[in-house]
Amino acid sequence: MTPQPFVRSTSLQSLKDLEFDVTVIGGGITGVGVALDAASRGLRTALIERDDFSSGTSSKSSKLIHGGLRYLQQGEIGLVYQALAERQRLLRNAPHLVKPLPFLIPMFGKDGILPAKIARILGAAMWGYDLTGGLRIGKRHKRLGKDQALAYMPTLRSDRLVSGYLYYDAAADDSRLVVAIARTAALDHGAVVANRVAAKGFVKDAAGRITGVTASADGDEFTIKTRSVVNAAGVWADDIKAQDQGVHPDTIRPAKGIHISVPWRLLKNEIAAVIPVPGDKRSVFVVPQGDLTYIGTTDTDYTGPLDNPQCTAEDVDYLLKAINSAIDGTLTTADVVGTWAGLRPLVKSATSGRTADLSRKHRIDRSNSGLVSITGGKLTTYREMAADTIDEVVESILTRQMDTAHLTKTKTAKLPIRGASGYESLDSARRVYPNVASATVDHLKDRYGGEARVLMAAIEADADLGEPLVEGLPYVRAEAIFAVRNEMATSVDDVLSRRTRARIFSRDDSANAAESVAELIAGELGWTTEQTQASVAEYRALVETERSAADLPETHLREQPEASL
Repeated sequence: MTPQPFVRSTSLQSLKDLEFDVTVIGGGITGVGVALDAASRGLRTALIERDDFSSGTSSKSSKLIHGGLRYLQQGEIGLVYQALAERQRLLRNAPHLVKPLPFLIPMFGKDGILPAKIARILGAAMWGYDLTGGLRIGKRHKRLGKDQALAYMPTLRSDRLVSGYLYYDAAADDSRLVVAIARTAALDHGAVVANRVAAKGFVKDAAGRITGVTASADGDEFTIKTRSVVNAAGVWADDIKAQDQGVHPDTIRPAKGIHISVPWRLLKNEIAAVIPVPGDKRSVFVVPQGDLTYIGTTDTDYTGPLDNPQCTAEDVDYLLKAINSAIDGTLTTADVVGTWAGLRPLVKSATSGRTADLSRKHRIDRSNSGLVSITGGKLTTYREMAADTIDEVVESILTRQMDTAHLTKTKTAKLPIRGASGYESLDSARRVYPNVASATVDHLKDRYGGEARVLMAAIEADADLGEPLVEGLPYVRAEAIFAVRNEMATSVDDVLSRRTRARIFSRDDSANAAESVAELIAGELGWTTEQTQASVAEYRALVETERSAADLPETHLREQPEASL
């Protein structure tokens, strides 16, 4: 099958016309990983996403590519080893998107004394992390004195701080990683990928085996002909199983995680930090992101609607209390410029317990009709989850229907992600595009890798495209055009919430920019005036709902006081 352009209209026609070996339902990190694994092995692959790529959990994570110290302390040594191996692969395969990130663990005591038991536990955890695979990043942990810890985060409470630890992990923009993998599957390996396509049910043969997926898009219903189907719908996996089985199973235990964004100058953390929550066994991450810092996450049972989980006032209060317990001064709701809430699709345990203690291991199961479902797992381990899933599809389904001798084993361990090619040599492009600001080059380089040349060429030809997309944030107008032309963005929300992260980093400033963004992309999408206005209204309503749910005041970056500490 020849590669298909990453254009939605072309993909929709291909979904209707072609027959596939594998059809994947779900366009989050797991789904796109499965699609890439399948397509790179030589399988004719389709992927459909009901909403937008990564619009569920995969755009609302902590954005960390890590093993997880907590899992090590819970005895999940195998999971940590696996995750750290996958972290290393991502650093190699997507160097433009996945970056090493140093972490500080401040150690607090009373009267300048740290309890010996806590010191032993933390020290053992640090060595355990290094030996499990942390050393693959090329640096081992260090014990820090009080002054060294304060140099990394001077706002820490000096009256309680005793010392600290420095260790290394990695981070990535989760949503950009999803889109890059989807485009890799489509552009480099021939997968047919489309968003805004909903799975409505299954077509089965006389023996009850799935032979097609009934889907709908743009008011049109059609059948995708396929030999096998993978259910990678995350927290909605049970809904897809219900379409197959006729009854709704109960296998997923959603856990809500929330984050808040605040101006960096209020915390001044040079690196990420892990802050213990007083009176709780949890910790929260404090991660710098340019001129902002985000704080999270919570990990609590969730029983509300799956489609639009919200950060509540209680959630914000929890995170503010956690960070305020560790710093000199006080952050308030007036400092919160962005929030996001996501649901982790944890696999239900046979025994009850806190969601924070549930395993992040993944599970693959297959129904009598042949629906293969992949659930659980975490962002860092998506590639191995995908490989295991396609192994199951090939071995238990496709070998009965086709000659699979020519199929390769998984190739993704060493497969570059879109943008990796040309990334290392991108600095030389500064000479080719002299009118693109140096800061813009750096920004685009670490979001698009080698493909940043496309955006830089656009800015060189039209200086207006180098102007800010949202005041106070580093995104430029060329990114909105690129999102529509090359990344299947179909709305203001797609551009501001996921192709860029303007909404989570400056909620109200992004709402102010919604109209100019809509006008910028309207011509690309062929919108009428009414459609343009509707997309703006939809986005601003989402922002208003988000702010109201958390009971937050309207806040703009440029109106922030110099300090509230």
